[in-house]
Amino acid sequence: MATDLSGRVALITGGARGQGRSHALTLARAGADIAVCDACRPFDSVLYDMPDEDDLAETKKLVEELGRRCVAVKADVTVAAEVEDFVSTTISELGRIDFVVANAGIFSPGGPLWEISEQRFDETMAVDAKGVWLTIKYAVPHMLERRSGSIVLTSSMAGLEGNPNIGHYVAAKHAVVGLMRSLANEVGPYGIRVNALNPGTVNTKMVNFPAQYKLFNPDNPTEQGMLDVMEGMQLLPGPFTEVEDQSNAVLWLCSDESRMVSGITLPVAGGANVMK
Repeated sequence: MATDLSGRVALITGGARGQGRSHALTLARAGADIAVCDACRPFDSVLYDMPDEDDLAETKKLVEELGRRCVAVKADVTVAAEVEDFVSTTISELGRIDFVVANAGIFSPGGPLWEISEQRFDETMAVDAKGVWLTIKYAVPHMLERRSGSIVLTSSMAGLEGNPNIGHYVAAKHAVVGLMRSLANEVGPYGIRVNALNPGTVNTKMVNFPAQYKLFNPDNPTEQGMLDVMEGMQLLPGPFTEVEDQSNAVLWLCSDESRMVSGITLPVAGGANVMK
């Protein structure tokens, strides 16, 4: 039976492109109205092109083409006032929040922890950890009133492992898992579920960009060289997962089919989570 989210509203951060846009479209196809935000600006430590306001507008257009309402707000999850405004706009225009998908995140290669710059560390923590907390801080009170809902916090396989040379990212994504566990305990009595999505490598601009090739394969810093290495990073065939794989997991976590699932980390990583 197809999942039916009709009459419900999903708030999604980082929704201009990539996984966030895919989550928005997947939940919209299931009947949910959508609120998306994105910073739509570059970050100093990030080496790939960040989404812009045209990308955010495209997400809104695609959702509305599915017959769903969509609120799209330029908002930086590291800035409390902007997150608060995004949530307030969602409530005023869509009336409620049933699902929160705290998806906004950045990635930057770093090197050994003692070589990572303070600026790189701070920026990653601000977006990938603090941004999740601010989303929780302003969205959850509206869900408490309804005493129902589902919250999905996007962590990473790096939030379950100790990957070398990206310790700043590992720390931020472990923090997301910690936030999930605390929040699950805090809101469970209100009938709200909280889980973490832990993607492996996903075929987006965050993973597949030229400066990344050297991180994966220093001896052959090309796209094919990176793909050759990535082929061995998961058990299932292929070098990475697709955004739809992640969105299908988000849909399940938001649906009533997972009504008794809370407090889990859900790796969607082609089996990488059981590899030695």
